[in-house]
Amino acid sequence: MFRLSNLISSVVEDKKERVLDGSIAIWNFTNRCNLSCLHCYSKSTLDEVDTLTTEQIKKTILEMKDNGVKFIIFSGGEPLTRKDLFEIADFCKENGIITYLSSNGLYFTKGNIKKITDTFNYVGVSIDGDEATHDYFRGLKGAFKETLKSVLLANETGAKVGIRFTMTKDTIDSLEYIFDLVEKHNIPKIYISHLVYSGRGLDNLKMDLTKEQRRKAVDFILDKAFEYYDTGRDIEIVTGNMEMDAVMFLNRFAQKYPQLKDKMRDRLVKWGGNSAGRKLLNINSEGDVRPDPFFPLIVGNIINQDFGDIWQSGQLLDELRIHPRKQISGICSTCKQIDICNGGSRARAYAITGDLWSEDPSCYLNKEERENI
Repeated sequence: MFRLSNLISSVVEDKKERVLDGSIAIWNFTNRCNLSCLHCYSKSTLDEVDTLTTEQIKKTILEMKDNGVKFIIFSGGEPLTRKDLFEIADFCKENGIITYLSSNGLYFTKGNIKKITDTFNYVGVSIDGDEATHDYFRGLKGAFKETLKSVLLANETGAKVGIRFTMTKDTIDSLEYIFDLVEKHNIPKIYISHLVYSGRGLDNLKMDLTKEQRRKAVDFILDKAFEYYDTGRDIEIVTGNMEMDAVMFLNRFAQKYPQLKDKMRDRLVKWGGNSAGRKLLNINSEGDVRPDPFFPLIVGNIINQDFGDIWQSGQLLDELRIHPRKQISGICSTCKQIDICNGGSRARAYAITGDLWSEDPSCYLNKEERENI
């Protein structure tokens, strides 16, 4: 995740940097879901049966704690379809692990919303455009109205709430609309995700933006980030799955604050770009452990292995933890910004070329941007 709003304020105001003290696990606790989204990487349906037991999950949480996992993002499927979800989240809290909920919001009610926002440190709800776009993309007519109600219901509690938006050719025309929605309702956070080719996202590869569309979209997002900072608007912007955004951000930041460019670049190098297998991991509903949710290869399974044994060993994880990943070929092999982006997504590279160490095919940086530090 690239927290550009936080970076602007912390560097300009010389605040203590926000450091990820530990690893983040994105855990798909269930593959059951009440929607059928076009870009879904887990291909969820309502017919799924949960594989992992409550006790198995708790055992693994303790093992994760011992191995430096400090954050767990509760994902799915739709995580709220698990009856033991609050018990699991409370167990995380008892063990000092911060919890985020990633949901479609359709199970939020006036009766449970306070419990949801009291349980989780942050609640992110997916909205993928205006009403027609969202309903089409999510595979359910009427989904937009119900999801927006859920976002507003959660926001009324005063908790940290955010809208999650995935950019594709089907949704990109709604990017400005989503920002208008966040501004209109004073939603504290907006998370903009680039598409990764996995699950239904791989089946729908043609959905992805062109590089020209991506640049235009990122320019707009950067405009909003600096606008919010300049006007004191308390809306946090985060982008995901496209670490090259940080290089475009650095160039824009340097135009506005040239005297702080080196300081910002040092901060971005320390952030480290793509963190799959380093400070990021995924566990799916079958217990498989991957370096990130989209990764094509499995490094272990928590049902028959201790998490520590999985996370602390293996050639693949050792290779992913090299920073910067100079073993990546193509344009990455000569790029002077690889210490910032770390080569981008290995899942996208593998999906297109079959080679885990080829360049990220979605990199939209031009030659000058790649060579000019």
